[in-house]
Amino acid sequence: MSTLDNLKYKFNTLDIFGKLITINVIVFIVDFLFSKVIGFSFMSYFKLPSDVMDFILQPWSILSYGFLHNGLFHLLFNMLLLFYLARATTNLFRPKMMLNVYLMGILFGGLAYLLVSNLFFAEFFGAKGVLVGSSAGVSALLLFIAVYMPHTQIRLFNAFNVKWMHIAIFFVAIDAGRLLLGLNRGGYVAHFGGYLLGYIYAAQLQKGNDFGAGFERFMDTVAGYFKPKSKLKTVHRKKAKTGFSGKTKKEFDAYNKQKKIDMILDKISKSGYDSLTAEEKEFLFKAGQD
Repeated sequence: MSTLDNLKYKFNTLDIFGKLITINVIVFIVDFLFSKVIGFSFMSYFKLPSDVMDFILQPWSILSYGFLHNGLFHLLFNMLLLFYLARATTNLFRPKMMLNVYLMGILFGGLAYLLVSNLFFAEFFGAKGVLVGSSAGVSALLLFIAVYMPHTQIRLFNAFNVKWMHIAIFFVAIDAGRLLLGLNRGGYVAHFGGYLLGYIYAAQLQKGNDFGAGFERFMDTVAGYFKPKSKLKTVHRKKAKTGFSGKTKKEFDAYNKQKKIDMILDKISKSGYDSLTAEEKEFLFKAGQD
């Protein structure tokens, strides 16, 4: 296996957020090399401009800006927090649902940035600027956990446990203070766009509604255009009925599995992860691997 094939293999074995982190790092390195060697950064076409007329010329930037970062520390901080948030969520929820929260957080952050800079007061940001960074997506995931599972904990520095709810309160307070002080206003407006999305998504999910279902279908449709078409002939077969409202046995088993996951998540939201039995923890872990 060549080095390139080996790298492709390792990339394909990563989970969704592992791939996202890798893409962010690669984009940062490529942008850095182009800027230093050529003296020109083609990434400027993927940054989100504050002026709506400039945005109309590059509408893709409403999402692409979330894969660019302004400096090494900016990248490391966002990717480290994303790593811990992914570990806390992907074993409990569908990875694609968490991807919805992340990408929609970036989308909401970009929309908040454009809305404030163009509709309310243009002087808010001073001179025309651009927005970069995945912070809005990370903020969405953070508040999603804080609202849906307020008592879930993370162990910091292998020394003490902290609830995600308290971490979220800390970050929201810090962002609000810096926003009021006029520090990086565009960035912190985007953070609050992400916070809003995370809150809405968690609140709707508690009611049994997947707020990002439509967005997921749209992204699947877009991704389908880039997948190679299979030349194999599709053969349709009627599904065997089981007598449970016309569902197949596979659908029935999936329904029961999801109900059990929902009951365990509800228990976590009320009493914390440590209240689960060993059997429930093992069930959640295995469900997260599927």
